[in-house]
Amino acid sequence: MIKIWALLGLAICLEIAGVICLRFSEGFTLIVPTVIAIISFTFALFLVSRAMKKLPVSVAYPVWAGGGTAGVALLGIFALNEDINTMKVLGILIVMVGVILINIVSETKSGC
Repeated sequence: MIKIWALLGLAICLEIAGVICLRFSEGFTLIVPTVIAIISFTFALFLVSRAMKKLPVSVAYPVWAGGGTAGVALLGIFALNEDINTMKVLGILIVMVGVILINIVSETKSGC
């Protein structure tokens, strides 16, 4: 099961990389970040699909999407110097709590 969670973690990292490359692709006009974004998203989707062979979709997808969302928001704040405010921090925390709750419920009901 650790291998499945590692795949999902790598999928989250690839999704974050893809989104950050989108930011630098200038609307798909710069070739290098565009290609990296497409490759990152492709592999992220592949890894999520592999994780879904063992994890319920109700766990795998929210963890992937929520982890990616929180990760991109944190990178935007800390690496790209985007504004930080109370509502943004609260939103990130809500996403993270939601992912944790989904995992807790899924572990007790499905043995994941």
